[in-house]
Amino acid sequence: MNKNIKIYVVCGGVSTEREVSLRSGDAVALALKEAGYTSVTLFDLTSENLSVLLEAKPDLAFITLHGKGGEDGCIQGALELSGIAYVGSGVLTSAVCMNKISTKRMLACGGLPTAPFCTLNKKDGLSTDETISHLISAVGLPMVLKSPEQGSSIGVVIVHKQEDMAAAIKEVYSYGDELLAEKFLDGVELTLPILGTPGVPLGIKGKMTDLHALPIIEITSEREFYDYTAKYTQGLCHHIIPARISEDVAEKVREIGLKAYRLLGCRGFSRIDFIVDKKLGPMVIEANTIPGMTSMSLVPDAARADGIEFPQLVDMIVRMSLPDIED
Repeated sequence: MNKNIKIYVVCGGVSTEREVSLRSGDAVALALKEAGYTSVTLFDLTSENLSVLLEAKPDLAFITLHGKGGEDGCIQGALELSGIAYVGSGVLTSAVCMNKISTKRMLACGGLPTAPFCTLNKKDGLSTDETISHLISAVGLPMVLKSPEQGSSIGVVIVHKQEDMAAAIKEVYSYGDELLAEKFLDGVELTLPILGTPGVPLGIKGKMTDLHALPIIEITSEREFYDYTAKYTQGLCHHIIPARISEDVAEKVREIGLKAYRLLGCRGFSRIDFIVDKKLGPMVIEANTIPGMTSMSLVPDAARADGIEFPQLVDMIVRMSLPDIED
């Protein structure tokens, strides 16, 4: 790989995850320089400067944007129209995976295990009491209410009692018109980071395959669940590698995760999140097409456990995204 290529690390953005994105961008830019890339620009994307990025015509945009505008296919479409290569999944996969409802429907149609769910829209015109009655009838308590297009667990509320539902519904609807309700899963939370693009050979750890599953991580939180505060506050979450699960369960998680990655059309790198329910077994929660890349993030942790240091990881992602650029 020509280490003199012009790489723009695109971060920031306009979503609720802007601050996390800036941290991911800083970490990736530093790692790229440590990997030997000589032309690395940290680009803080705002609502006013997209044209600056497109006119710069970098050889590669290393996208570390999280949330709306960055993880949902918008920036991917703009880059494609400008003929600029970028890391990670394409427009359609990004849009589908950013919307938790679309993801759930894809998983269900593909026969992959995911928690029972239902959806509502504020524009349906249901009163709060009607909404509560519908959700309890469709999903039952306890349940998890989610705003479908937020990330980093923003707009996620676990509801155990009916009297708490009105406030939870109001909070979720404060992020948008759609609401996703899922049956609460009681079990171990896991994530499976995956590298590669279906159908494209990837040489890694002495093997030639198209996809490589990194070690499964078990996630524990000092809070009720792995929410935004737990994810980005030192000491409030723990990444346990290897996960404290049996090899049979681990093999099932890898099998389901790789199927989900292929079904959703992910490429480059993504993370498939699970809960291993005590009764139902491994259930897919969602797919993250632009996982966090901060010092506290899951994908770098899994890579290190697999013998891949952060600079080597970002180098691999660049090489997967620009297979035709030679030294």
